[in-house]
Amino acid sequence: MGITDELAKERNRAAAERTLMAWIRTCLALISFGFGLDKIIAAIRSNALGMAAHAQISVRLVAMAFVLTGILAMLAATRQHRRVLRRLRMHDYHYHEEPSIALATAVLLTLIGVATLILLIVGFFVS
Repeated sequence: MGITDELAKERNRAAAERTLMAWIRTCLALISFGFGLDKIIAAIRSNALGMAAHAQISVRLVAMAFVLTGILAMLAATRQHRRVLRRLRMHDYHYHEEPSIALATAVLLTLIGVATLILLIVGFFVS
């Protein structure tokens, strides 16, 4: 194995680290957004602005969905990162396409958006 192969592996390892850091930022944003939504509802409730219980539950469900999406994406990104590093340590490295975490996250966020829209429509007609 030549120096060129080792340098290529080092570049791939560095790319894997940058990818994991990007996932950490994305997941932290999702979790923080979900947590923030829940805290906003708690603040509104403490100020007794008369928010309907249905609306509180709806927002809490959406907040939990964001947090759960962030957690699941972080677990998947960590697992993928470990697998990439393990493959890079092999002498006969072969590229293996893995399921797309970004696509799975996009699908989950789309489902959260659809569920949120449904909750808003139902809330509009209930109130």
